[in-house]
Amino acid sequence: MIAIYKRELKSYFLTPIGYIFCGMYLAVSGITFSYTTLLEQSTESLPTYFLIMIAVFAVLIPLLTMKLFSEDRKSRTEQVLLTSPVSLTGMVMGKYFAALTVFTATFFVNSFNYVLLFQYGSPNVTTIFANILGLFLIGSAFIAIGIFLSALTENQLIAAVTSIGSIAAVLSLKFVIENIGIEWIRVPLKWFSILDRYTPFTQELLDVTSIVYFISLSAVFVFFTVRVYEKRRWS
Repeated sequence: MIAIYKRELKSYFLTPIGYIFCGMYLAVSGITFSYTTLLEQSTESLPTYFLIMIAVFAVLIPLLTMKLFSEDRKSRTEQVLLTSPVSLTGMVMGKYFAALTVFTATFFVNSFNYVLLFQYGSPNVTTIFANILGLFLIGSAFIAIGIFLSALTENQLIAAVTSIGSIAAVLSLKFVIENIGIEWIRVPLKWFSILDRYTPFTQELLDVTSIVYFISLSAVFVFFTVRVYEKRRWS
Protein backbone atom coordinates (compact mmCIF):
# COMPACT_ATOMS: atom_id res chain seq x y z
CA MET A 1 0.00 0.00 0.00
CA ILE A 2 2.81 2.41 0.89
CA ALA A 3 4.47 1.93 -2.50
CA ILE A 4 1.22 2.68 -4.35
CA TYR A 5 0.57 5.64 -2.07
CA LYS A 6 4.01 7.12 -2.82
CA ARG A 7 3.64 6.43 -6.54
CA GLU A 8 0.28 8.18 -6.77
CA LEU A 9 1.33 11.07 -4.57
CA LYS A 10 4.41 11.64 -6.71
CA SER A 11 2.36 11.44 -9.91
CA TYR A 12 0.23 14.38 -8.82
CA PHE A 13 3.25 16.66 -9.08
CA LEU A 14 4.83 15.06 -12.14
CA THR A 15 1.70 16.09 -14.04
CA PRO A 16 -0.19 19.41 -13.94
CA ILE A 17 -3.17 17.94 -12.05
CA GLY A 18 -1.77 18.49 -8.56
CA TYR A 19 -0.73 22.07 -9.32
CA ILE A 20 -4.04 22.86 -11.02
CA PHE A 21 -6.03 21.53 -8.07
CA CYS A 22 -3.96 23.37 -5.46
CA GLY A 23 -3.89 26.60 -7.44
CA MET A 24 -7.58 26.63 -8.27
CA TYR A 25 -8.60 25.64 -4.75
CA LEU A 26 -6.54 28.38 -3.09
CA ALA A 27 -7.52 30.99 -5.68
CA VAL A 28 -11.26 30.31 -5.58
CA SER A 29 -11.27 29.95 -1.80
CA GLY A 30 -9.26 33.15 -1.32
CA ILE A 31 -11.50 35.19 -3.61
CA THR A 32 -14.68 33.78 -2.05
CA PHE A 33 -13.38 34.31 1.48
CA SER A 34 -12.37 37.90 0.73
CA TYR A 35 -15.69 38.72 -0.92
CA THR A 36 -17.97 37.10 1.69
CA THR A 37 -16.02 37.93 4.84
CA LEU A 38 -13.02 40.23 4.61
CA LEU A 39 -14.63 42.95 2.47
CA GLU A 40 -17.63 42.93 4.79
CA GLN A 41 -15.26 43.07 7.78
CA SER A 42 -17.57 40.62 9.51
CA THR A 43 -17.75 36.93 10.33
CA GLU A 44 -21.52 36.71 9.81
CA SER A 45 -21.06 35.52 6.22
CA LEU A 46 -18.93 32.51 7.18
CA PRO A 47 -21.81 30.02 6.70
CA THR A 48 -22.21 31.33 3.13
CA TYR A 49 -18.50 30.86 2.49
CA PHE A 50 -18.53 27.25 3.70
CA LEU A 51 -21.60 26.38 1.59
CA ILE A 52 -19.94 27.87 -1.49
CA MET A 53 -16.82 25.79 -0.80
CA ILE A 54 -18.92 22.61 -0.69
CA ALA A 55 -20.15 23.47 -4.19
CA VAL A 56 -16.56 24.20 -5.27
CA PHE A 57 -15.51 20.75 -3.97
CA ALA A 58 -18.07 19.20 -6.33
CA VAL A 59 -16.07 20.58 -9.26
CA LEU A 60 -12.47 20.49 -8.00
CA ILE A 61 -12.24 17.15 -6.20
CA PRO A 62 -13.01 15.15 -9.38
CA LEU A 63 -9.78 16.64 -10.75
CA LEU A 64 -7.93 14.71 -8.05
CA THR A 65 -9.76 11.43 -8.53
CA MET A 66 -10.40 11.20 -12.27
CA LYS A 67 -7.03 9.66 -13.13
CA LEU A 68 -6.50 7.34 -10.17
CA PHE A 69 -7.94 4.20 -11.79
CA SER A 70 -8.99 5.26 -15.28
CA GLU A 71 -5.39 6.08 -16.20
CA ASP A 72 -4.26 2.58 -15.24
CA ARG A 73 -6.97 1.03 -17.42
CA LYS A 74 -6.12 3.24 -20.38
CA SER A 75 -2.36 2.66 -20.14
CA ARG A 76 -2.88 -1.10 -19.58
CA THR A 77 -0.98 -1.05 -16.28
CA GLU A 78 -4.06 -2.25 -14.44
CA GLN A 79 -3.02 -5.90 -14.75
CA VAL A 80 0.26 -5.12 -13.00
CA LEU A 81 -1.69 -3.80 -10.02
CA LEU A 82 -4.09 -6.74 -10.04
CA THR A 83 -1.24 -9.26 -9.99
CA SER A 84 0.96 -7.38 -7.52
CA PRO A 85 1.49 -8.76 -3.99
CA VAL A 86 -0.52 -5.86 -2.57
CA SER A 87 -4.09 -6.68 -1.59
CA LEU A 88 -6.89 -4.99 -3.52
CA THR A 89 -7.89 -3.15 -0.37
CA GLY A 90 -4.33 -1.94 0.06
CA MET A 91 -4.19 -0.80 -3.57
CA VAL A 92 -7.45 1.16 -3.31
CA MET A 93 -6.53 2.65 0.07
CA GLY A 94 -3.10 3.69 -1.23
CA LYS A 95 -4.73 5.65 -4.07
CA TYR A 96 -7.43 7.05 -1.78
CA PHE A 97 -4.90 8.28 0.78
CA ALA A 98 -2.74 9.85 -1.95
CA ALA A 99 -5.68 11.96 -3.12
CA LEU A 100 -6.66 12.66 0.49
CA THR A 101 -3.12 13.83 1.30
CA VAL A 102 -3.10 16.38 -1.53
CA PHE A 103 -6.55 17.56 -0.50
CA THR A 104 -5.60 17.75 3.20
CA ALA A 105 -2.38 19.69 2.55
CA THR A 106 -4.21 22.25 0.42
CA PHE A 107 -7.07 22.38 2.92
CA PHE A 108 -4.58 23.04 5.75
CA VAL A 109 -2.81 25.85 3.88
CA ASN A 110 -6.16 27.41 3.06
CA SER A 111 -7.16 27.32 6.74
CA PHE A 112 -4.72 30.13 7.45
CA ASN A 113 -7.39 32.43 5.97
CA TYR A 114 -9.34 32.13 9.19
CA VAL A 115 -6.54 33.81 11.13
CA LEU A 116 -7.45 37.03 9.31
CA LEU A 117 -10.85 36.99 11.00
CA PHE A 118 -9.27 38.00 14.29
CA GLN A 119 -8.51 41.42 12.78
CA TYR A 120 -12.22 42.19 13.00
CA GLY A 121 -12.89 41.10 16.55
CA SER A 122 -13.15 37.79 18.38
CA PRO A 123 -14.76 35.24 16.07
CA ASN A 124 -16.31 32.11 17.54
CA VAL A 125 -13.50 29.57 17.39
CA THR A 126 -15.90 26.68 18.01
CA THR A 127 -17.99 27.66 14.99
CA ILE A 128 -14.93 27.90 12.76
CA PHE A 129 -13.49 24.59 13.97
CA ALA A 130 -16.84 22.75 13.60
CA ASN A 131 -17.30 24.02 10.04
CA ILE A 132 -13.70 23.15 9.10
CA LEU A 133 -14.20 19.61 10.40
CA GLY A 134 -17.49 19.24 8.54
CA LEU A 135 -15.97 20.59 5.33
CA PHE A 136 -13.03 18.19 5.61
CA LEU A 137 -15.29 15.19 6.15
CA ILE A 138 -17.38 16.15 3.11
CA GLY A 139 -14.23 16.48 1.01
CA SER A 140 -13.06 13.05 2.15
CA ALA A 141 -16.41 11.52 1.17
CA PHE A 142 -16.33 13.20 -2.25
CA ILE A 143 -12.86 11.71 -2.87
CA ALA A 144 -14.23 8.23 -2.12
CA ILE A 145 -17.12 8.79 -4.54
CA GLY A 146 -14.66 10.04 -7.16
CA ILE A 147 -12.32 7.05 -6.97
CA PHE A 148 -15.26 4.66 -7.28
CA LEU A 149 -16.42 6.34 -10.49
CA SER A 150 -12.84 6.48 -11.77
CA ALA A 151 -12.67 2.69 -11.37
CA LEU A 152 -15.63 2.25 -13.72
CA THR A 153 -14.10 3.83 -16.82
CA GLU A 154 -10.82 4.24 -18.65
CA ASN A 155 -11.68 7.77 -19.79
CA GLN A 156 -10.56 10.47 -17.37
CA LEU A 157 -13.01 13.02 -18.76
CA ILE A 158 -15.93 10.65 -18.26
CA ALA A 159 -14.72 9.93 -14.73
CA ALA A 160 -14.56 13.66 -13.95
CA VAL A 161 -17.95 14.49 -15.48
CA THR A 162 -19.76 11.60 -13.81
CA SER A 163 -18.16 12.50 -10.48
CA ILE A 164 -19.27 16.12 -10.77
CA GLY A 165 -22.77 15.03 -11.77
CA SER A 166 -23.06 12.44 -9.00
CA ILE A 167 -21.82 14.81 -6.30
CA ALA A 168 -24.13 17.56 -7.56
CA ALA A 169 -27.05 15.11 -7.45
CA VAL A 170 -26.22 14.13 -3.87
CA LEU A 171 -26.02 17.79 -2.84
CA SER A 172 -29.31 18.64 -4.55
CA LEU A 173 -31.06 15.90 -2.56
CA LYS A 174 -31.71 18.42 0.22
CA PHE A 175 -33.79 20.63 -2.08
CA VAL A 176 -35.70 17.65 -3.46
CA ILE A 177 -36.54 16.47 0.05
CA GLU A 178 -37.96 19.86 1.00
CA ASN A 179 -40.62 19.47 -1.71
CA ILE A 180 -41.71 15.99 -0.62
CA GLY A 181 -44.90 16.19 1.38
CA ILE A 182 -45.03 12.54 2.46
CA GLU A 183 -43.29 12.30 5.82
CA TRP A 184 -42.41 8.59 5.73
CA ILE A 185 -40.51 9.21 2.48
CA ARG A 186 -39.00 12.56 3.46
CA VAL A 187 -37.54 11.49 6.81
CA PRO A 188 -35.48 8.49 5.56
CA LEU A 189 -34.20 10.50 2.58
CA LYS A 190 -33.21 13.37 4.86
CA TRP A 191 -30.97 10.99 6.78
CA PHE A 192 -28.88 10.52 3.63
CA SER A 193 -28.72 14.20 2.69
CA ILE A 194 -25.14 15.51 2.90
CA LEU A 195 -26.22 19.12 3.43
CA ASP A 196 -28.65 18.13 6.19
CA ARG A 197 -25.87 16.12 7.84
CA TYR A 198 -23.61 19.16 7.56
CA THR A 199 -26.14 21.47 9.30
CA PRO A 200 -25.10 20.57 12.90
CA PHE A 201 -21.55 21.75 12.15
CA THR A 202 -22.89 25.19 11.21
CA GLN A 203 -24.60 25.29 14.62
CA GLU A 204 -21.37 24.69 16.57
CA LEU A 205 -22.30 21.06 17.19
CA LEU A 206 -19.84 18.18 16.76
CA ASP A 207 -22.64 15.75 16.02
CA VAL A 208 -21.33 12.21 16.42
CA THR A 209 -23.95 10.72 14.08
CA SER A 210 -22.96 13.17 11.33
CA ILE A 211 -19.28 12.38 11.79
CA VAL A 212 -20.02 8.64 11.64
CA TYR A 213 -22.20 9.23 8.55
CA PHE A 214 -19.42 10.94 6.58
CA ILE A 215 -16.81 8.39 7.60
CA SER A 216 -19.21 5.58 6.71
CA LEU A 217 -19.98 7.20 3.33
CA SER A 218 -16.26 7.26 2.54
CA ALA A 219 -15.84 3.65 3.69
CA VAL A 220 -18.79 2.44 1.61
CA PHE A 221 -17.46 3.89 -1.65
CA VAL A 222 -13.95 2.62 -0.94
CA PHE A 223 -15.51 -0.81 -0.37
CA PHE A 224 -17.45 -0.54 -3.64
CA THR A 225 -14.20 0.27 -5.45
CA VAL A 226 -12.54 -2.81 -3.97
CA ARG A 227 -15.50 -4.91 -5.09
CA VAL A 228 -15.18 -3.54 -8.65
CA TYR A 229 -11.58 -4.75 -8.78
CA GLU A 230 -12.36 -8.07 -7.15
CA LYS A 231 -14.88 -8.70 -9.93
CA ARG A 232 -12.40 -7.52 -12.57
CA ARG A 233 -9.62 -9.73 -11.21
CA TRP A 234 -11.68 -12.89 -11.63
CA SER A 235 -13.44 -11.97 -14.87
